[in-house]
Amino acid sequence: MTQYGFFFDMNRCYACQACSIACKDWNDIEPGAEKWMTVYEWETGTFPNIRLHALAFPCAHCEDPVCAKVCPNGAIYKEDEFGAVLVDQDKCEGCRKCYDACPYGAPKFATDEPDCKMSKCTMCVDRLAEGMQPACTMTCPLRAFGFGPLDELIEKYGDVRYCEGMPSPEATKPAFLIWNPREKKQLLPYDVDEAIALNQQRGDLGTMFESPEDLTTFDEGTIGRDGLKMKHASNIELMRATRNDMA
Repeated sequence: MTQYGFFFDMNRCYACQACSIACKDWNDIEPGAEKWMTVYEWETGTFPNIRLHALAFPCAHCEDPVCAKVCPNGAIYKEDEFGAVLVDQDKCEGCRKCYDACPYGAPKFATDEPDCKMSKCTMCVDRLAEGMQPACTMTCPLRAFGFGPLDELIEKYGDVRYCEGMPSPEATKPAFLIWNPREKKQLLPYDVDEAIALNQQRGDLGTMFESPEDLTTFDEGTIGRDGLKMKHASNIELMRATRNDMA
């Protein structure tokens, strides 16, 4: 078996959701939390050193998938041609043991009902059989994705399989490579103190903040998405963490 996998460049992605929408369109999935391709967004730092992050993640199609090991009905299996981890809906009973075991939250559910069957990214094996790429990788306007035999991707892009906030790749050996964000560089120099002073008073809007510390010190919970979180207690929580108007 040749293991196929994904490569993702975090420096190129700006969370346009094109990959997620293309996935839903190709697989005829209704809008909502059943996101086989999930785009996570979060921010780190404070003014003037704010960094926005985006991670588009389908299923890692792990070389050692723990989801398949814990399924009591043998509904999850690894197919032989591409190494895709697939689910047999006829065998799935919606017990969610796969979701509990998966460190990436890749199994998805259309509702929170206890008998809702699991669905997930299929690696577009139907497209691969026709010589096409997965719908998500073909749709990215900034070419943040690569796809192909995992050994070839590793040779081309290196063998890094996590970014900050992701679980360790040691447990499952995900077939998902990542280029992490490069060091942020200031392209145009400017006076930070002057920028703060100019923004503090906004004409008829009055005083926007009382002191520079107001731009860097916040009460807990003020920043809604201040880190990467890939597993959620409910579909509402997932939708809130990956909110968009289309997918």
